[in-house]
Amino acid sequence: MTELPDPARFSHVTDWVFDLDNTLYPHHSNLFSQIDVKMTAYVAELLKLSREDARKLQKQLYLEYGTTLNGLMERHAIDPDDFLEKVHDIDYSWLVPNPALGQAIRSLPGRKFIFTNGDRGHAERTARQLGILDHFDDIFDIVAAGLTPKPARSTYDKFIALHHVMGPNAVMFEDLARNLTVPKALGMTTVLVVPRNFEPTFSEIWERDPAFDDDVDFVTDDITTFLDALIASRAD
Repeated sequence: MTELPDPARFSHVTDWVFDLDNTLYPHHSNLFSQIDVKMTAYVAELLKLSREDARKLQKQLYLEYGTTLNGLMERHAIDPDDFLEKVHDIDYSWLVPNPALGQAIRSLPGRKFIFTNGDRGHAERTARQLGILDHFDDIFDIVAAGLTPKPARSTYDKFIALHHVMGPNAVMFEDLARNLTVPKALGMTTVLVVPRNFEPTFSEIWERDPAFDDDVDFVTDDITTFLDALIASRAD
């Protein structure tokens, strides 16, 4: 159900900003489910909880603080480096290399960034497995954000200041609509990446946020097809 881009809405874009998880790789690969399981295990071990109770608390922290990490830091003063290392100790072979996506990203005019609530190591391993790492100018991760996750306005402000991004000249691709609210307010074009044909994945209802749909300019379930259509329109 890819919504083909209106070329006029992208003709001015010089900065292409991509979220990582469930955006640059498809939801159905389920890579993030490994991280999700690791986070639950971390909470269970830290607080000596059952898996069920740890899972409930993990989701409460996510909703209240934006990320499980942020909540654990606020409530329990955990070491963020320890958390990030353990929850990103996953099997990246679940991801199928995507040379078509790499070619599309390489063909985009201007700068390309990964902007993630994960850490740089996870972003690099993910992008390397996909075969797209070399096509990005930089990665802005949760450490660069001062451990304050999207959708906090201050995190976007840090990214923009660091890379001198002008909102009206940028586009942001995200799988969570609430993370597009600030980009939209900054003048960015916004693209929401959704699961293929809206098929259910491991994601639960607490992750869905239809209240933020007004901040979404375009929707696609195939980011490669979307970018290819955009590149083709520029070539015409």
